[in-house]
Amino acid sequence: MFRFLTSGESHGPGLTAIIEGIPAGLKVSAEDIDIHLQRRQGGYGRGGRMKIERDRVTFRSGVRHGKTLGSPITLEVENRDWQNWQVKMSVTEVEEEVEPVTLARPGHADFAGSIKYGHDDIRNVIERSSARETATRVAVGALCMIFLRRFGVEIRSHVLAIGPVGDMSNSAIDHHFDEAYWQRVEQSPVRCGDAALSEQMIAYIQDAKTRADTCGGIFEVVATGVPVGLGSYSQWDRRLSTRISAALMSIPSIKGVEIGNGFEQSRLPGTQVHDVIQYDDKQRWQHRTNHAGGIEGGISNGEPVVARVAVKPISTLAHPLPTVDIRTRENVSEGRYERSDVCVVPAAGVVGEAMLAIALTGAWLEKFGGDSMPETLVNFKAYVATIQSS
Repeated sequence: MFRFLTSGESHGPGLTAIIEGIPAGLKVSAEDIDIHLQRRQGGYGRGGRMKIERDRVTFRSGVRHGKTLGSPITLEVENRDWQNWQVKMSVTEVEEEVEPVTLARPGHADFAGSIKYGHDDIRNVIERSSARETATRVAVGALCMIFLRRFGVEIRSHVLAIGPVGDMSNSAIDHHFDEAYWQRVEQSPVRCGDAALSEQMIAYIQDAKTRADTCGGIFEVVATGVPVGLGSYSQWDRRLSTRISAALMSIPSIKGVEIGNGFEQSRLPGTQVHDVIQYDDKQRWQHRTNHAGGIEGGISNGEPVVARVAVKPISTLAHPLPTVDIRTRENVSEGRYERSDVCVVPAAGVVGEAMLAIALTGAWLEKFGGDSMPETLVNFKAYVATIQSS
């Protein structure tokens, strides 16, 4: 069974992940994971924290001589900003008085988290609810992408819209993007493959920053090379659509997920929605379209798995909204400002890739099993040969 846990606070010494279930014999390197950590730190509209951190992963267990052992893998990512927070975030008691955070920011976990856990210092909530935690998930997801790539699966993301600026028709649902397109995405400050649209998105983010505001948007994540048969309709929690939706919704600031063009389908007749199935000796099983986003009945159908994800505007505002003091219960006209980004949509797409990879890896190992990579590869190839000849 594949599973993982993360731990660590935003301004603590570092972040940790423990991963269990990756087969033995997978060739891995810290450099292959660091690439994705760096991609997460990028994107136009990011704040000052990203100028401090230089995220790198360190393996603490589960890897020897560049290959996984089949035992639990421990990953660590250092927080360089910890140097500035050693008193405020000390594990032991400190003599110096630390000013508590008592003004709850609307849109954050501040209020609900403080009430739930009985904290009268919101710093106790901020540190774990922070999106900084996603650095560890990107590291775990990067490991999963290395695993999936051995079977021919590639995972990408791109931004479809920032605020009202975008083109929802430029989707992997309707287009087969070549490598040149994905290279343009990687070179774009907003991870958009359309150069003209990228400039408009940047201008919109600049305008939001000038107004001391923030902006959200929509990114799309796609996995190619996924075979027919991952997931199951037999139980609600085994559906691949359930796993992917839950994984993507777990990302901070995500408020909506659709598989394929799910929301658009609700406005169309069935004749314009359902993907016609066909077969020929060369292409084998295929669909004429991919409105379903590669999943039918909770099971992958052999087409690219495509999900669109809605990202809300960052909750921390340079001109804070009215709020309440959780200690005094006093209503105040303006809350507090915590260093933040203006737009995280491009970075959220990178986290989305990681979470899709994590969801697919769990379903993959459930389907094909194996304690070692050779065993898993044999199981996979035998299954593919079976469905191609059936």
